Amino acid sequence: GCVLVVSVIEQLAQWHNSTVKAAMERLCNYIPGKYQIIHHIIDREMNADVVCHSLKLCKQDPGQPLCHLYPPPKVRKHSPGLFYALAHAGQKRQIKSFMGFSSVCAFPLLANLCEKIKYVIRNKLPFEDFDGDKFSTFPTLRGYHWRGRDCNDKNTTVYPGRRPDNWDVKSDSNCNGIWGVDPKDGIPYEEKFCKGADSQGVVLLGDSAGAHFHIPPEWMTVTQMSAKSFANLPMAFTDELDWPQFSEITGFLNSTIGGWTDSLYLRLRRRNRCNHRDLQNISQNGMLTAYLSFSLARNQLLDNPAIVIYATIGNDVCNGNRDTLAHMTTPKEMLSNVVQALRYLDSRLPNGSHVILTGLVDGRFLWDNLHDRYHPLGQLNRDITYSQLYSFLDCLQVSPCSGWLTPNETLRNLTSERALQLSNVLKEIARSEKFANFDIFYMDFPLRQTAEEWHKMGGEPWQLIEPVDGFHPSQIAAALGTSITWQKALHEWPQVLGKENPFNDQIEAIFKDQGGH
Repeated sequence: GCVLVVSVIEQLAQWHNSTVKAAMERLCNYIPGKYQIIHHIIDREMNADVVCHSLKLCKQDPGQPLCHLYPPPKVRKHSPGLFYALAHAGQKRQIKSFMGFSSVCAFPLLANLCEKIKYVIRNKLPFEDFDGDKFSTFPTLRGYHWRGRDCNDKNTTVYPGRRPDNWDVKSDSNCNGIWGVDPKDGIPYEEKFCKGADSQGVVLLGDSAGAHFHIPPEWMTVTQMSAKSFANLPMAFTDELDWPQFSEITGFLNSTIGGWTDSLYLRLRRRNRCNHRDLQNISQNGMLTAYLSFSLARNQLLDNPAIVIYATIGNDVCNGNRDTLAHMTTPKEMLSNVVQALRYLDSRLPNGSHVILTGLVDGRFLWDNLHDRYHPLGQLNRDITYSQLYSFLDCLQVSPCSGWLTPNETLRNLTSERALQLSNVLKEIARSEKFANFDIFYMDFPLRQTAEEWHKMGGEPWQLIEPVDGFHPSQIAAALGTSITWQKALHEWPQVLGKENPFNDQIEAIFKDQGGH
């Protein structure tokens, strides 16, 4: 955190030809609310690594390598490089005051949010849910950005995805915006438009890719930085730096982070407007998907069936450990974890549901297309490549994926080999396992098809990867992936998607946007 912040301050000073103090004040003015960050006089000779070590915010543990993002300072007559600079930087410059960034919760803007965020991370459930039905009227903190918006948060029997209560004659019990009685014939609208329509929801059990992890590049690209750049910072942190409202499976809002939004949910809604608001994104950064199913909100007797996407595209092989192979999920563990999760789903999902298992990605795509490109932090001075970023994160043992984000080609190949083994486990489960309340399918993660489609549109492969972390699928990749997944289901498993509702136009004419999202 310290190296990142000091890098931005130094580059702001350079770009605006100002003092470091003025650059810090500029950054503080950009961030919602004015907060003191670091008040430390930095000169051109002291890069962010040097500053953070001198402030004791970065340290070198005994027996561990010295981690640095920037190339060491050039050897000068009186300085043998980075090690000398680290030892003497504190003596050279007076420290007026500073605030540590060893924990994100030390950031004043975020301090009062940390306890709430910890709660929702532990439970994967809305923080503000007054009736306890696992749906909320609040957008972030696992609210309706993650699950369909509740239309009555004072009634536990009213929530998205349930079968209508008495055909919703008097009120909207399932939050799809369709209720009341047609005065022409006395038939309830819900009965007229949705009876026998194969209504169903969509549920994602996923990792950080499914949650749609994204750090806006304008937060650290000084040539694009302004107060407007940070306007979404409070929302982003209360959504754990995830943007599920734009995601591949459950996205429903127009993207504000580039690209466009297309999702399985939106396509199911267009196919049958009775599916309005019936979505759940139960994903978590760094969490094995098998343990997420317990946060599912589905009543086997009262609710509609659901399409569950089980997307384990990276977490089972990705970790930041130096002996990364030893910490990857084994095929035996994968089989046990997934079957356990599926048995739990079988006890919760209404009959007629569907489960689609998604294979793991081949993450060699990341290094192949990014390693020699400049990271947003390195674009101003052309001094930080993704290869340097990956090595820095790996040295700190916080790499999102030591097995793929490495110059070691053998390790990259071994990681992809394990990913393929785990995908084969999922494929075999789909072939051989049977469950009472859902059928089960398997599909490969459509990276190759996504890249081919983007190439046809004139795009470059690197644009399919998140620019800041250099690891997750971008907004463009998510939208293209939706189209590929939909076409596969439409041609190979049409029963999964249900039939098209012939009353969609009438629903729209009477109920407009059905209360929105």
